[in-house]
Amino acid sequence: MINKIWFFMIIIGMLVAIATNNIQIINDVVIKNTQEAVGFAIGLTGIMAVWLGLMNVAEKSGLIKRIGKIMSPFIRLLFPQIPKNHPAISSMVMNMVANMFGAGNSATALGLKAMEQLQSINPVKTRATNAMCMFLVINMSSIQLIPLSVLKIRADAGSVNPTEIIGTSLVATTVSTVVGIIACKILERKY
Repeated sequence: MINKIWFFMIIIGMLVAIATNNIQIINDVVIKNTQEAVGFAIGLTGIMAVWLGLMNVAEKSGLIKRIGKIMSPFIRLLFPQIPKNHPAISSMVMNMVANMFGAGNSATALGLKAMEQLQSINPVKTRATNAMCMFLVINMSSIQLIPLSVLKIRADAGSVNPTEIIGTSLVATTVSTVVGIIACKILERKY
């Protein structure tokens, strides 16, 4: 559905450019924006590679299991239907840690792995479980301790003080995560 919306928006934009005799704008935008997109993607690749590497080292060293044990009471409260010591818990913890440090792009791979593992214990494969829904909400709202990707984008854009958003980001993401968790728990009880 969203692909169709984007397609129609692009077509409408092109038709308006043709109707107003501004066809050159299309060429300028395509050339400029594709160059910016490639530069942006390459810039984020470094952050993503570092975070995926760090998470891999943390997992192999046992740090993720230790963090998982510290977070265990919280995880058990949020995800009571996941069996104890299931591999999905480690993947979810790694995803949450990566998200907390603003490495959202790196967290995506970890989140997909966690969802695959959650799907393996899903009795009804065509329907998301409460644990899957809760994980998705936490993943999407995610408390940001240090929003690295945003800091990098702000620094690349020439911000005088790219770190000034840390406090407001922390408050906003904490509130969104708490509200999301409460909404999930209410809906879990209702349905």
